[in-house]
Amino acid sequence: MNKVMSSDELMKYINNMDSENSVIQFSIPGKGRFTLVLQEEDNQSIEADIKKNPQLEMMFKESAEQYKNGHGVTTSDLLKSLSVKNFS
Repeated sequence: MNKVMSSDELMKYINNMDSENSVIQFSIPGKGRFTLVLQEEDNQSIEADIKKNPQLEMMFKESAEQYKNGHGVTTSDLLKSLSVKNFS
């Protein structure tokens, strides 16, 4: 199991993932163990999913509204929020 000591190191592992190397297990000291799985990209559009499930459209709209109101965070922002303290 890989021990990740920084967000840069974690991004390096993520960037190296592909269809042949699609699962990585790692630990972050003080946080725990993680398994990251790269799933195949689905060619089906979100629009097709919304047509199958109208509640999904409502969920997307609510999620977008919450993000606009500052109640969300992007993956990039999450990684930026990690500090050295999180890895010790």
